[in-house]
Amino acid sequence: MIALIQRVSQARVDIAGSTVGAIDQGLLVLLGVEKGDDEAKAQRLAQKVAKYRVFSDDEGKMNLNVGQAGGSLLIVSQFTLAADTQSGNRPSFSSAAPPAEGERLYQVFCEACKGLGLPVATGHFGADMQVSLCNDGPVTFWLTA
Repeated sequence: MIALIQRVSQARVDIAGSTVGAIDQGLLVLLGVEKGDDEAKAQRLAQKVAKYRVFSDDEGKMNLNVGQAGGSLLIVSQFTLAADTQSGNRPSFSSAAPPAEGERLYQVFCEACKGLGLPVATGHFGADMQVSLCNDGPVTFWLTA
């Protein structure tokens, strides 16, 4: 399971011209689910995202996690993170979880984040989404469980 997190001052997801999820300060989480991922990985990755210290404290050091900074999460499914790009000019998605399993584990991850007390907005799994964001920093990290 892969989470590409970006510290944002704002982010939103639109589908067919309508906003379905939006946050102000927080983390945009692009989530990729791979074959072999399970509930335990989803829980571990949710903990890691919630605790990852990427927000500045009063001294300007990255010492605060999203909750301590008063931020929210915008979680968007992103199966292309599981792409194999090692050969050729076209990515292979053979390592991505099948859609039904990917959606199930995406929901497990979202619920785990909510269970940690974080405000969570989402996109819609499998939809054609337009994601807009203002990356603050820019600050971007690749996390795995």
